[in-house]
Amino acid sequence: MNYKIINGTLLVDDGVSVTLKKGEELYVRDGRISFSPCSPPQENGEEPCEAVDVRKPVLSGAAEIIENGEPWEVVDARNRLVMPGLINMHTHVYMTFMRSYADDVPFMDWLFKGVMPVEDRMDAETAYWSNLLGFAEMIRTGTTCFYDMHMFCGQSPRAAAEAGMRGVIGRSVVGEDLYGDGLSRFEEMMREKEEFAGGLLRFAFTPHAIYTCSPKLLGQVAEMAQELSLLKQIHLSESVTEVEDCLKKYGVTPVRLLHDIGFLDEKTSLAHCVQMRGGDIDLIRESGAAVVTNPASNAKLGNGFAPVGDFMRSGVNVCIGTDGTASNNTLNMFREMGLLSLIHKGVERDPSALPAEAVLRAATVNAAKALQMEGRLGVLREGAEADLIFLDLDEVSLFPDNNLVSSLCYCANGSEVSSVMIGGRFVMREREMLTIDLEKVRFHIRKAAEKYLR
Repeated sequence: MNYKIINGTLLVDDGVSVTLKKGEELYVRDGRISFSPCSPPQENGEEPCEAVDVRKPVLSGAAEIIENGEPWEVVDARNRLVMPGLINMHTHVYMTFMRSYADDVPFMDWLFKGVMPVEDRMDAETAYWSNLLGFAEMIRTGTTCFYDMHMFCGQSPRAAAEAGMRGVIGRSVVGEDLYGDGLSRFEEMMREKEEFAGGLLRFAFTPHAIYTCSPKLLGQVAEMAQELSLLKQIHLSESVTEVEDCLKKYGVTPVRLLHDIGFLDEKTSLAHCVQMRGGDIDLIRESGAAVVTNPASNAKLGNGFAPVGDFMRSGVNVCIGTDGTASNNTLNMFREMGLLSLIHKGVERDPSALPAEAVLRAATVNAAKALQMEGRLGVLREGAEADLIFLDLDEVSLFPDNNLVSSLCYCANGSEVSSVMIGGRFVMREREMLTIDLEKVRFHIRKAAEKYLR
C-alpha cells in the first residue's frame, strides 16, 4: 500500500539544521519517501503527472484516494510529529529476557559470572522469543533499525524478519584463528547471510572484543570484511581493566592495536570507547571509524563515561546504542538520548555541551552514515527509506510545543510513539502491535525466565 500523510508536523534535517514543517504532505511509495505522488522524474527532468484528488479523504479515519491513477491510503497525522525512526547502533537483543538480572555487580562479574553462564545454558528457541520481546520494546519506543551482536544462529534474523525490523546483524566471533577455533561461528554468520540477507536485513562481522579475539583473528576479519564489503563492529576500550591488560600484553592501547592490524576504517563502528588514552581519538578520526556510545550501560557497569564531547569536537562520527537489557536495562533510545546529553553537560560542567540537535543527529543521520546509508536512513528526504515514527503531540510529556527538538531529547520517554512504519509498512498503528503477538511472547518469556534465571 502507498500512503499519503497529511496534517502532520514533519521533522526535517537538511544537513545544516533541523526544522519543523507543519502541514506539509508526505508520500510513501513502494517503501520510499516522496514529497509528491508522482513517479520519479523522467530523464528529461519533467514530472510525469499532475496530482488530482478523485475522492476527498475522511480525516477522522483512513480513506483511500486516487492520485496519478494510483490508490493511496490517507493517514491523518493531525497532532502528530512525523520523524525518522531512531537507530540503535549497538545491542544484543537476545539478552532481553535477562532484563534486571545480574545487576549491581562489577563489570567482569556481570559478564563472566552473570551473563555468560546463562548464555551457555539457554537454548535457541529462548533466544528467538527474547529477540521478539526486544523488538516489541524497540517498536513501541520508536526504534526502526538496530545493529545486533548475537549468539544463537538464525534467531535474531528470524525474529527481525517476522517483526518487520530493519537491522544489521552479526554473529559474535571469538578465538585465535578465524579459520580454526573461530570457524564455526564464522560459518554460522555466512549461513545467516545467505538465508536472510536482502530487504530490511544486512549482515556484518562482529568479533567480540580484543580480550576474546586474538590479533590474528581480528586481522583475518578485517581482510574478509574488505573482501565481502561488509560492515564490522567490536566492543572496544570499555573498561580500565581491558585497556591496562592490553597495554601489558601488547604494549599498545586497544585502539592502537586495531589500527596497527588494519581493522579501523569507515565501515567500522566501535562500541563504548570509554577509556581513551594518548592519541586514541586521533587514530579513530583519521580512520573514519564511528564510535557508538552507550551511556546507560557504561554508567551502570561502573565503567565511566566516554569522552563524547572530545569525539565530536575532533570530528569523530558519534552514534548511540543501548547495549543489551542485561546491562541497560532497556532498549529505549529516547531514554538514551536524554542521558547522553545530561551526563555530558554535567561531566563537562557546560550546559551548552551536547545540545539536543546534536544528540538527535547521533541517533539518526550519524548512525545512517556509519551504516553506509547516508541520505537513505535517518532523514525525511526524497527517495529515503520510509522508516517513520509518529509521536503524539498531545501527550503531556511533549506539551506545550515550545521547542520540539529539545523535547525529543529532554522530555520524550518513548510512550509518545503512537505509530511506527518500517520500509513503508506499518508495524505499529495507534499503539496496536501489528507484527508481534505480545501475549504469546510473554508466555514464552515467563517460561524462559523461570527455567534459566531462577
